[in-house]
Amino acid sequence: MQDLVLTSSISSYPQPDVDTRGKVFTNLTPAELVEHALSRREAFLTSTGALMADTGKFTGRSPLDRFIVLDEKTKDSVWWGEINIPFEEEKFDNLLEKVKNHLSTKDLFVRYARAGADPEYQLNLKVINTLAWHNLFCYNMFLRPEKEDLKTFKSDFTVICAPDFQADPGQDGTKNPNFAILNLSKRMILIGGTAYAGEMKKGIFSVLNFILPHEKNVLSMHCSANLGKDGDTAIFFGLSGTGKTTLSADPKRQLIGDDEHGWTEDTVFNFEGGCYAKVIDLTRKKEPEIFDAIKFGAIVENTRFIPGTREVDYTNKSITENTRTAYPIHFIPNSLNPSIAGIPRNIFFLTADAFGVIPPISKLNSSQAMYHFISGYTAKVAGTEMGVTEPKLTFSACFGAAFLPLHPTEYAKLFGAKMEKHEVNVWLINTGWTGGPYGIGSRMKLSHTRAMITAALEGSLEFAPFKKDPIFGFMVPELCPNVPFEVLNPRNTWENPEEYDKTAQNLAKAFIKNFEKFKDFAEDDILKGAPVV
Repeated sequence: MQDLVLTSSISSYPQPDVDTRGKVFTNLTPAELVEHALSRREAFLTSTGALMADTGKFTGRSPLDRFIVLDEKTKDSVWWGEINIPFEEEKFDNLLEKVKNHLSTKDLFVRYARAGADPEYQLNLKVINTLAWHNLFCYNMFLRPEKEDLKTFKSDFTVICAPDFQADPGQDGTKNPNFAILNLSKRMILIGGTAYAGEMKKGIFSVLNFILPHEKNVLSMHCSANLGKDGDTAIFFGLSGTGKTTLSADPKRQLIGDDEHGWTEDTVFNFEGGCYAKVIDLTRKKEPEIFDAIKFGAIVENTRFIPGTREVDYTNKSITENTRTAYPIHFIPNSLNPSIAGIPRNIFFLTADAFGVIPPISKLNSSQAMYHFISGYTAKVAGTEMGVTEPKLTFSACFGAAFLPLHPTEYAKLFGAKMEKHEVNVWLINTGWTGGPYGIGSRMKLSHTRAMITAALEGSLEFAPFKKDPIFGFMVPELCPNVPFEVLNPRNTWENPEEYDKTAQNLAKAFIKNFEKFKDFAEDDILKGAPVV
């Protein structure tokens, strides 16, 4: 009976562009994929029914091993540099043949899926995996076509992920045995040498970050989004670890999506069909929606069991701090289906300020909003990238520079035009440190952050007195429901206010130094949003 279950779903759909003497399993159900993963000893089953898998050596993305093929389509449009590293066409073709040869004896798991909830801007995907749990990850993270759609399904982009294939840097043109290569002309993503599932998700995000702004005039955004009962859309920009997933999972609002969205002339739509949340120190009390979503069909990555049980120990950091879960968006009870809503009324920039200088909430004018959008300040949180072990000062343009194939000003122009047209409120939220920098102060309380965001969404801050920050210039509320007043002014939380002033000046200087590379592209109105040293 088990053999029948494991082999009964070999596909009658179009087969992948990879010839194999092994079996090809296409669009298996979550239950079938779980059976495969367990029988192949890829993963374990937890007490809630979720699948626990390890990603091996790589527990985060490897940005320096991500490439884009340099060709006629990309040579004058891609923002080349440390983020978008060029790769030769011929080297790609040769490496692709090597990978296909490597797969020629493997059992393959193929998934036809979509990215983009708005039908007008959807990208049809074909994903080829050697691991069953990777294919389940793609089921969870991408949009799932109906069975009837699959009969005539034509893919726009192919992802091939072969984690057990190692490149030869000397021959293949990579820097290391692991790689993730985008070929925008051949409409392929080739991944090898790494089992970190997030490379597939972020690869497709990078593709959409090229296609939508460059060809469709749609702003692609690294953000989460939710919808209030009055139809008010809220957007949360922020890098990994700043709280996008946590803060968008609000029981009083419908979840549109937790990470990647597009902003058209009249809609905001989710790119994905699932959520990819950090779970370090997760509890039901702190984040009940995420905690309860980790059930059969969900995946937890790089976690460990409480000894003697099958219960996940979310405090265990022995593998990485970047422990994660992937689950379909409908595992969140109040998720929006389809994941499309109207133009935002409120935009929140999330920063995990490791210096403890940025106020927990402040309101930005249009100049400051553009300045901070282009700056994209935060601290990279431990574990989200290889080699990051503690919070590290970083500026990531548009809160997602690692995934932007185009120059940041292309996205900034679109953002500025839409913000001005729709007169949205823009808020800066510090989910990082208070009472001092990292190592001295403490992380902002989630309950306080939620209360401040709720006050902004419900309009109660309109009646609060505001005070102008003397260095950064934005307006800081002096009162907020359910938040102690002393928390709102970060200077008041430091034991030594003079040390705060010194640290704030240093951070302001870092902002100004970072913005030097954008000055030639920025108009005077944007430059007015800079801090004052």
